[in-house]
Amino acid sequence: MAAALAPGATVAAVARQYDVATSLIYKWRRTVRARETGFAEVVVVRDEPVAASVPAAPQAVIELEIAGKVRLRIPLTTPPTLAAAMVKALGAS
Repeated sequence: MAAALAPGATVAAVARQYDVATSLIYKWRRTVRARETGFAEVVVVRDEPVAASVPAAPQAVIELEIAGKVRLRIPLTTPPTLAAAMVKALGAS
């Protein structure tokens, strides 16, 4: 079909080149052109406003300085047993 729709192409020449009846090429060209001039339905949709995200509040922490060498920041949401194990592992009691 591309050959038959090319500018300056003749149906007879294309039909001979591809060994098909000229009537078929005319039919195919009409079908293609009918599709090209069709209209698609357009639906306009307004964008919904996007709510601005609220920055997360800073997480509360317990900060420990152990022997002046180590600083440990433990979130308040940390289970007490885990916090105790971290402090113990760093050599403080």
